[in-house]
Amino acid sequence: MTALAARPLGYHVHLFDPHSEPPAGAVCERVFRAPFDDGAALEEFARSVDVATLEFENIPVEALERIERHVPVRPRGAVLHLTQHREREKIFLRDHGFPCAPFRVVKSPAELTAALAEIGPRGILKTAEFGYDGKGQRKIESGEDPMAAWRDWSGDADDFKPRRGVLEAWIDFESELSVVCARRPGGEIVTFPVSENQHEDHILAISIAPGRFAPEVHREAEKLARAIAEVLQVEGLLAVELFLTRTGTLLVNELAPRPHNSGHYTIDACVTSQFEQHARAVCDLPLGATRQHSPAVMINLLGDLWPEPEREPDWSPILRAPSAKLHLYGKRIAKPGRKMGHATFLAETVETAMRLATTTRTALCARAS
Repeated sequence: MTALAARPLGYHVHLFDPHSEPPAGAVCERVFRAPFDDGAALEEFARSVDVATLEFENIPVEALERIERHVPVRPRGAVLHLTQHREREKIFLRDHGFPCAPFRVVKSPAELTAALAEIGPRGILKTAEFGYDGKGQRKIESGEDPMAAWRDWSGDADDFKPRRGVLEAWIDFESELSVVCARRPGGEIVTFPVSENQHEDHILAISIAPGRFAPEVHREAEKLARAIAEVLQVEGLLAVELFLTRTGTLLVNELAPRPHNSGHYTIDACVTSQFEQHARAVCDLPLGATRQHSPAVMINLLGDLWPEPEREPDWSPILRAPSAKLHLYGKRIAKPGRKMGHATFLAETVETAMRLATTTRTALCARAS
């Protein structure tokens, strides 16, 4: 989607991807298929472009550092180094005064026991590295045996495997929300309207934009996103995920220096999509207007809907809705929980868009069952 947005701006796009059939390869001028530790391939890729960017966090920082020797990488490898590691990210938020849930770094069952005594008794134990869509996370209930919880989380039935994690205090939140922020190298910065997010099994299911929050919540969320982007000196996009507690406080949950799933609604509902904005920011062009011209509700289309791994569902429930927009990602093999596409429903009001989205989603799920 970033490549598609860059082309009307006059750019050619080259892709570096270790997978044999990357979906973006169909719309890129050149594809480098090699592992991220292939130094020669990385340097050949770097010499072929004027600027590089990324679209997910699980890339070795060393790969970006190698590219940075030849061309700018936006966002910088230092930003990725921080945001791809939950421990570093939480410490950054805390040390810079950004509100986040109380947390402790834990490296053993004994440290987990002590941390629960300090910030518990309920919490979420998360892997420090490479967590995504709830992977590497375990909820710990009040009174649960910390040693049993550690063993279950670490995946070791015999010994307490050494592992680094972050224990976060359990937050009694009212809503989850996110802000996508764009920043140019020169400092120009804009935010998209705040989206309200609903998750199922730790995977984003529905995004509602604009989120159904009081105006002061929108203002504070956008203010936080801008401040974090400024401190990090982000060049490109930064998505800031937040919790709204039942007492009306905003807490930063996670950061993502890339286009974000919750910002997909911008393709159809905003003057400038997050993908065009990403291309503009990375290429240091003036940023586009972020005004939302239609209320929107986006639903994720997961592999669970596919009747067979390589046979798509019947999309007629979406296509029959005149204001609905279907986006499929070109992934050949469907798997449960895998994000295969999304649909966005536009309407005069958020309530109407929500009604259309939930009715259509129910029809799709019924056909899949």
